[in-house]
Amino acid sequence: MKKGVKGGVKKVTLFYSLLTIVVLAMAGIWGYELFVQPEKETFLIGKTSDGHHQIELACGTCHQSPFGGGEVLQDACMGCHAKELKAAHDSHPKSKFTDPRNADRLEQIDARYCIACHREHQPDITREMGVTLATDFCVACHLDIAEDRPSHEGMEFDTCASAGCHNFHDNRALYEDFLLQHVDEPDFAAQPVIAALKDYVNQPVVKKVAPQPDYPEQSFQVGEIEQEWLHSAHATEESNCSACHGEGEAFTAQPDPLVCVDCHQPQAQGFLIGKHGMRLAIKRDTVESFPLNASVKSLMKPEQRLLTPMTPEQGRLPFKAESHGAELTCNSCHGAHEYTLGVSASVDACMGCHDDEHTNQYKASPHYALVLREAAGELPAGSGVTCATCHMPKLESEAEPGVFRTLHNQNDNLRPNEKMIRTVCLDCHGLQFALDALADPALIDNNFQGQSKVSIDSIKMAIQRVKE
Repeated sequence: MKKGVKGGVKKVTLFYSLLTIVVLAMAGIWGYELFVQPEKETFLIGKTSDGHHQIELACGTCHQSPFGGGEVLQDACMGCHAKELKAAHDSHPKSKFTDPRNADRLEQIDARYCIACHREHQPDITREMGVTLATDFCVACHLDIAEDRPSHEGMEFDTCASAGCHNFHDNRALYEDFLLQHVDEPDFAAQPVIAALKDYVNQPVVKKVAPQPDYPEQSFQVGEIEQEWLHSAHATEESNCSACHGEGEAFTAQPDPLVCVDCHQPQAQGFLIGKHGMRLAIKRDTVESFPLNASVKSLMKPEQRLLTPMTPEQGRLPFKAESHGAELTCNSCHGAHEYTLGVSASVDACMGCHDDEHTNQYKASPHYALVLREAAGELPAGSGVTCATCHMPKLESEAEPGVFRTLHNQNDNLRPNEKMIRTVCLDCHGLQFALDALADPALIDNNFQGQSKVSIDSIKMAIQRVKE
């Protein structure tokens, strides 16, 4: 090939390479809607993590500027996760690493930025929790730990988390003072009852005279639907048919999936941050996600949302084939008119979609046996353990002391799984029993049928440290 031709080819190749970069950058911020196609992998620079893959088409959620660096991405991370880290009493906050005394540590890992440990689009090195560092990353700062803690002498540095001892952001279940408070506890409480449910389920039911439904007579026949509504908590003037479907000529048979937000904002906040609802929280105009928005109600407008609701077929976990096309909204678990809150919402809805071993073994588990015994009146209210009991527990509201609300962000106390210890496990089990059980993958898979084959030494080590 002649020299001139080669030069021309190089120039054309360079031109198209630069054009591709510009187009991709613009796609990430302004032109993302052009690429919402099944061939999305064509425009991704690499597979996203399990936590973000649902919103990977809304590139601008994270890449808020085509020329932004670490600071821009950090703002995006904190826009969604700052509240969670604050609630976790983050043991490695940014303030720790802006302290000049820790400047030398930043040479190893610049822990001021989330992307130092969590780099997206790096599937080959991405592990659980979206971590993209080697499993021994703790050694970067804690190489001399055995000098202060003789009990750690000879331990491998890739066992800090895998041994069930330490989590980078949230160690509340493993603090020494907490461990020492629960020494020699029995495996099972004398009267195991979910504390947050004990008073909640015993509240008297106030009987009321239901109003007449106000749907337009010419709209459609609603016989069975009307009966479901009349037997629900929504059978009031404030939550009549028009509250969700609209009035008069504005009446619609299929309300927007987020119409529930108007009355149930605390629940909606958790739902829109969790994996079930996070796609609905991405706004079209500025590519904002829910935690950045001033008003939840604006998300009720379909024209402002960029992404469609999540469906199980879009997930990366095992799901039942018959559920693949089902859109995940509030009604997926609670029903549109009967508004179920019992086993139907806390067990049947979960098992209707999820198809992993842990879920499929649930009805053979000792937890489900408690649900059946409670339903038969053999055990007090709050004794049964459903899917929601552990993964979506009732927690006391920070804004309303004494009021317990279901945690609708089902991921909030799931990863790392030790988060469930304080909020759920200790209502019925001793700390040692809970630590061992949650550290045994095989026991988790069969839904806790049997005894743990793993023993966590955290409590023993805390006792030994006190003696020393």
